[in-house]
Amino acid sequence: MTSTSLDVERIRKDFPVFSRELPDGRPLVYLDSGNSSQKPNLVIETMREHLALHYSNVGRAMHVLGAESTEAYEGARDKVAAFVGASRDEVVFTKNASEALNLVAYSFGNPANTDPRFTLGPGDEIVITEMEHHSNIVPWQLLAQRTGATLKWFGVTDEGRLDLADGVITERTKIVSVAHQSNVLGTVNPVVELARRAHEAGALILLDASQSVPHHPVDVAALDADFVAFTGHKMVGPSGIGVLWARAELLDAMPPFLGGGEMIEAVWMDHSTYAPAPHKFEAGTPPIVEAIGLGAAVDYLTGVGLEAIEAHERELTRYALEALGEVPRLRVIGPATLEARGGTVSFTLEGIHPHDVGQILDDRFGVAVRVGHHCARPLHLRFGIPATTRASFYLYNTTGEIDALVRGLHHVQKVFA
Repeated sequence: MTSTSLDVERIRKDFPVFSRELPDGRPLVYLDSGNSSQKPNLVIETMREHLALHYSNVGRAMHVLGAESTEAYEGARDKVAAFVGASRDEVVFTKNASEALNLVAYSFGNPANTDPRFTLGPGDEIVITEMEHHSNIVPWQLLAQRTGATLKWFGVTDEGRLDLADGVITERTKIVSVAHQSNVLGTVNPVVELARRAHEAGALILLDASQSVPHHPVDVAALDADFVAFTGHKMVGPSGIGVLWARAELLDAMPPFLGGGEMIEAVWMDHSTYAPAPHKFEAGTPPIVEAIGLGAAVDYLTGVGLEAIEAHERELTRYALEALGEVPRLRVIGPATLEARGGTVSFTLEGIHPHDVGQILDDRFGVAVRVGHHCARPLHLRFGIPATTRASFYLYNTTGEIDALVRGLHHVQKVFA
């Protein structure tokens, strides 16, 4: 059976990859969208058409192709802004979420930024969580090393929830940076409560929304966030394009992250002045076609409906948790219920390394899952395991594919019996 929220068979026809066969005639069972999603024809053809018929650099050329390319690029910004309830001038295109997170971290403790909200030094604190992707850990470690600030974090409970202990956010906290949804546990964090705590302490809050924006309706104002980062390749868009949303007044206060063409207002030999946001943060030739592809991805997801996608994934996750619960010696790492949970399920099989699990699932059953620490090694260390197997679901997946996963896992256990 499949959730009735979506016409999944029709949706699958929009994605060319599902028409192919793997070696030996095996069908593709793609359960790795938390890593990177597949792409619909709308995105593929929009990018192909722009490259073939409209391509030119943006914001520079005074000719028809230049105007068409600029209009399409800036039109994509409008689409992304509307998708998350933002103003277009608050949407900065980056190459991925990692760059967006680094851009924000660069502004703290930077001598070029005299805004007291961004000053950082010894005695000040940066707060993250134990469940973060490395992209939301390493930039803050580097910032702490540069400035002498203290890096702190919320722990994770045995159930895969944040331990929201008092005393982690204090009056010394300057920035709180947290995943909206965990890429390993599937946990949807209480970010509105964290934003309240951060703002009461006088701190700013950044959300890594790479795992939430593709799957749930997201309104940046409703989340009460100051910064939100996400990426295109997880939301049926291309790689090489990401987004930083930030409140306009904060973008105005932040120094440029990269210097070059198009981010300037005027240049002299001894100094420069800068364009207003968002262009202040988009130095050089941007990922033009990728941004346009992201705009097409927004069109596609909007056409399907984020509420329907969320309901479909909720049904898949319910089905997967029940089905995996019947597999002997399988342990789910993360919440066992649907409460505040997304469509990512990570697990271990007792006595079998996840790399072996993933290889057999792929070689024998055509089931594509992610294995390893998923760029979240500290989280795995917290649970005392080196790695997990992760199945992550999206709008094109079916309960039949979850059945294929479970059959494969039973076979893996027989191989290692």
